[in-house]
Amino acid sequence: MTTNAPPTPPAIPAVLTGPGLLDAALTGGKFARLESMRAAGLPVPPLYCLPATAFDTATRAVRAALPPPPDPADPAAVRGWSRAALSAAAGLAAEPALVAQLLTAFDQVIGPEGLAAVRACAVAGPDDPGEDAEGDPFAGMSDSFLYVPREQLAARVTDCWRSAWNPEAVLYRLRRGGDPAAARIAVGVQQMALGARSFVVFTRDPRDGGHRHLVAAAHGIGEGVVQEKADVDHFFVDRSDGTTSSQLTRKTRMMVAPTAADPGRPAIAEVPAALALAPVLDEGQLRLVTRHAELIERHFGGPQDIEGTFTPDGALHIVQSRPLVVSETASETVSKTASPAASPAATPARTVQWSNHNITESYPGVSGALTFSVAEEFYRVIFTDLYRRMGVPERRLRRADHQLHRMVGLLDGRVFYRLDAWYALHQQLPAFGIIRGWWEHGMGLAADPHPPEHSRPRTLRNLRAVPGLLTWMSQHPRAVREFLRWWDTVRADATAIDAHTPEELVVFYRRLWAEVATRWGVTLTNSVFLGAAAVGLDGLLRRWAGQQDHALLLGLLSGGPQNRSLAALRSAVALGECLAAHPAARADLLGTVPDRQLWQQLTTGHYGPGPARAAELHLARYGDRAPGDLKLEQPTPRQQPWTVLEQVRPFVRQGYSVEASVAEERQVRRQAEQELRLACPQPLRRAIVRALAALMRRFVKVREDTRFCRTELYGISRQLLLRMGTALAEAAQLDAVEDVFDLTVEEVLGAVDGTRPSGGLRELAAQRRAERERCAALPAPPSRQLTDAGALPAVPRPWAAAAAPASGAAEQVLRGLPSSRGVVRGRARVVLDPAEATEVLADRILVARETDPGWLFLMTAAKGLVVERGTLLSHTAITGRLLGVPTVVAVAGATTLIPDGAWVELDATEGTVRLLGQSPDEQP
Repeated sequence: MTTNAPPTPPAIPAVLTGPGLLDAALTGGKFARLESMRAAGLPVPPLYCLPATAFDTATRAVRAALPPPPDPADPAAVRGWSRAALSAAAGLAAEPALVAQLLTAFDQVIGPEGLAAVRACAVAGPDDPGEDAEGDPFAGMSDSFLYVPREQLAARVTDCWRSAWNPEAVLYRLRRGGDPAAARIAVGVQQMALGARSFVVFTRDPRDGGHRHLVAAAHGIGEGVVQEKADVDHFFVDRSDGTTSSQLTRKTRMMVAPTAADPGRPAIAEVPAALALAPVLDEGQLRLVTRHAELIERHFGGPQDIEGTFTPDGALHIVQSRPLVVSETASETVSKTASPAASPAATPARTVQWSNHNITESYPGVSGALTFSVAEEFYRVIFTDLYRRMGVPERRLRRADHQLHRMVGLLDGRVFYRLDAWYALHQQLPAFGIIRGWWEHGMGLAADPHPPEHSRPRTLRNLRAVPGLLTWMSQHPRAVREFLRWWDTVRADATAIDAHTPEELVVFYRRLWAEVATRWGVTLTNSVFLGAAAVGLDGLLRRWAGQQDHALLLGLLSGGPQNRSLAALRSAVALGECLAAHPAARADLLGTVPDRQLWQQLTTGHYGPGPARAAELHLARYGDRAPGDLKLEQPTPRQQPWTVLEQVRPFVRQGYSVEASVAEERQVRRQAEQELRLACPQPLRRAIVRALAALMRRFVKVREDTRFCRTELYGISRQLLLRMGTALAEAAQLDAVEDVFDLTVEEVLGAVDGTRPSGGLRELAAQRRAERERCAALPAPPSRQLTDAGALPAVPRPWAAAAAPASGAAEQVLRGLPSSRGVVRGRARVVLDPAEATEVLADRILVARETDPGWLFLMTAAKGLVVERGTLLSHTAITGRLLGVPTVVAVAGATTLIPDGAWVELDATEGTVRLLGQSPDEQP
């Protein structure tokens, strides 16, 4: 009697080629997609793959010895687990028989004398997210090796296997709900395309899903573009009509093949002078890239993120394509590969894009629950008022109410913008098409304020918005005057709040914010007008004066009427002049007398009635202004008056005066006017430019006036909420007044007026305080984040600080956005905490992640400003221009790439920061 045994499954080959590569369960999404393109006739270099089953066999003993998965919320535990796994895998090696098959395939596919790109790819499994798959295209956690010769192949394969347990890969899998011990790696070996010009092309605009190609290209190999180690040109191609615009840069760096001195890694080389200014891709190459991008998108049925290169013979090679997930807006949704009828399980999880590119000016670092709840309400109510003022119907506002409630979010304790909500809301504005480029630039979504799209339908739509914009603009001056009169009345009424009972404080707070909801929109209409004027002025300067950068525009904006923010600064300068004129006061201020004691002596008349009166007047008018003054947990001079002396001391030390401040500003303006006369000789055109610049200066004044009003609004709110916190502490609902910072506004108001269930506040505050302290210990995240929709706080991608150059290293140049004028040299002072003593900034170049209006005192003490974030219209840029301080913003990684105390040269006209290997005196 015979038994029908189940058929034995066919053995999986040790090396897969051709159609065998299409099984993503064995080869991973990366290599299956490459072979799919190659089979379709696209120019993909030949490749073969070592499937995940080879990894399973080789690492069986290692995986059996791995400890239980660590807690993803404990970075030390994750790193420890990774070290243990890598240690267990230290002796990992491929079996001789497998190596022989690898080398045979190398000879057949690559050629014995050829070079290969050896890449790892995580293969999806029940307990592990894959890589470059439709539902998870952003993994990219596995290692890759370029320019690999035949004799190094086996070693690189085992290196790829070990990358399964790199700390970043372990954290990624844990945060995605996977088990790092279940990771499976396939290794692809592809003929190396010896690139001379390389690119990354997005088939949709990744910022908003717009119907345009974005191409980033650099000389050399593609790693220079991907790793941001080369100078990159950007091209924007409208897919509806083929219209192209570009943002070109001067190319000095590119990444090339490894050198004999360091054969293990690609090298950074100098771009030949003849190629420095010409576009990386000519018109024909750009058309070839975008035509292939459309073919690849059509092949896979969805938006793609594609990497490719041109070899010296001009041939195009595609080396990678992964799905591109873009932000979905209310007006434009990019279709995914799943059909509308697909089940939820079959549809990839939608991601949400977040940015804190310029919101960190207002809310630097980690914020407490109280600050976030106030910020959330502030954005919701003032933008609702803006949309009403700009003619958006109430019916549409009601339909968009859910978007108004999610304009900001708290990711790991830091305030971020939710970009899809902002796009959906702003596209209601009739003028959004005009200001969109500048707005995206301000949000860190575009490198240049000029929108890449110039198609005729958009131009006509923008022109139709102009009459309404001009009508609103004509009514704007009166609306601003009414707003400032109202606010000055509110500020005067707030001086009596200390006499109110706790219940009266709740009434005052609610009435105040009810009025804010109907009045504050005028400050945002001013921003719309400022953006529109900036678009017009910048366009005229490009057309009539040949200006391709923004240096002349920045100079023409200097010398405007004094605003309230600048008045606060000059009040501190004047107080410094007053103290400097009194010998004893000057000696004590610059000596060792503690600030708290010195302030008491000053205000009690120890140095005479004049200085005492000046100090009291400054505190009364400007006591809410301080670094981070929109963060309610951050004390201001209103709570700690002696901190005014920290603001004043550098002015006294440097002998700075109000007269000098005004003179510097006028000098910048005079230089810009002289340049305009030379660049634009026609008087009529010059007059139009000057008129538009004067209009912009008025809008800038309103912006800074109302920003100071916002500081005061938060200052009054801080006083009210601290008083309520005192009442709650006295009633034993909180342990201390400061606990109020870890409650939301509604929790505080409800606890005071009895509309919130009693009890539990103390425990709630303690829990949130612990979470805030945990978040504060984390490294600062990148300004852009991706999360899964509906999962907040979601899993951010791991990040690592860039390595700073060693002391005494050769010169290194960082590039950013030029925001004022002048060239200065000096020692860098990296400031992450604005509460640091300001005197350390005397004659230093301030380097920071971002600034807010409270940084004015630090900024004035510095001889130059370098900031990681910011735009032409950010606070840092405007203040630098007003003060005549050389300023460069949007210098990526400045606080990590510039060592504290390093000698640097800041060229604010070119937008460069040069790290000097020697002191200025030692420079040739």
